[in-house]
Amino acid sequence: MIEALECGADTLLMLFGLCRLGYYGELQEQILRDLGYQFDFINLAEYTTGKMRDYLKAVRRMNPKLHMAKATMAGMEMLKMVEYIDEVENLYYKNCGFELKKGAYKKALNQFWTDMEKAASKADIEAGHQRVKSAFHDIPLKKEEPIRVGLIGEYFTVQDDFSNLDLEQKLCDMGVEVHRWMNISHRNLHYSGEKNLNVRIRDLCRYEMGPTSTANIWCARDYAERGFDGIIHVKSAGCTPEIDIMPVLQNIGTDYKIPILYLTYDSQTSDTGLMTRLEAFYDMLSMRKKVIR
Repeated sequence: MIEALECGADTLLMLFGLCRLGYYGELQEQILRDLGYQFDFINLAEYTTGKMRDYLKAVRRMNPKLHMAKATMAGMEMLKMVEYIDEVENLYYKNCGFELKKGAYKKALNQFWTDMEKAASKADIEAGHQRVKSAFHDIPLKKEEPIRVGLIGEYFTVQDDFSNLDLEQKLCDMGVEVHRWMNISHRNLHYSGEKNLNVRIRDLCRYEMGPTSTANIWCARDYAERGFDGIIHVKSAGCTPEIDIMPVLQNIGTDYKIPILYLTYDSQTSDTGLMTRLEAFYDMLSMRKKVIR
C-alpha cells in the first residue's frame, strides 16, 4: 500500500475475509494515516453485512457513476472469464510437466493470457478459451504412471504463484502431475457449501474451523481416496484455520498411508529452501511409488 501511495495512488481498496483478515483493513488504514499519508480508503469489510444494499453501497463508492445494467453484464462476462482461467490453469498444471516439446504449454498459456487481457466481449473470451484448449490438445505428451500430487491450503497463498514461490511450476518441472481444487470457481462460484462438505467429513471434524478448512479436509481425503501419491498443504505463517486442520490432515495421512508435506510461507521463506524440500519430497514419493508398484 505504501508503494502504491508513493506511486501516486489516491484511493486504496482493502478486501474482506471470513477470518481475521476482516480486521486488517482498519489496522492498515490507521498505520498509514499515522505515517502521514493522505488517501481515500475503501474497506470492504465495512460493507459485508450479507445485505445486497450494502454491497451496492460499496460498488457505488468505488464508482459513483457506475451504470448497474452495464456493470451486471460485464460482471457476468468477467465470471465466465474466471471460470475459463481456472479451467485452463488446471489443464496446464496437470500436463505441462510431460510435454515432449519443452515450452509448448507455456507458449499456449501466455497466448491465452494475452487473449484474456485484450478481450472486449464475450465472443473474445470464448474465442480465446477455444484457442488455448485446441493448442493444449495438439501438444504431444509422454505421461506414463506419473506422480500425482494434490495441493490444498489457504485460499490466497495456494493460488498465487508469487506468494508460494511458483510452487506448482516447480513441481511440474520435476515431472509431477499437479492438482489444485482450491480456486475462485470451485470455492466462490460453484461451492457446495460447508454443511454439505461437513456431511462427508463428519467423522474427521465436528465443527466448522474457518474459511477454507472444511474444503481442505474434504479435498485431502478425496485425493487420498483417489490414490494420489502425495499431498502438499500450503499456508501463510500464522494462518490459524489452516494450522488448526493440520492434526486432521495427519490423521488422513496415517489412515490412508499418504505422505503430506506442510509448507509455511513468510517473508523469510527462500526459493532455495523450498526447492530442497520439494526435491526431497519428490524423491520419497518416487521411491515409494516403485515399492508399491
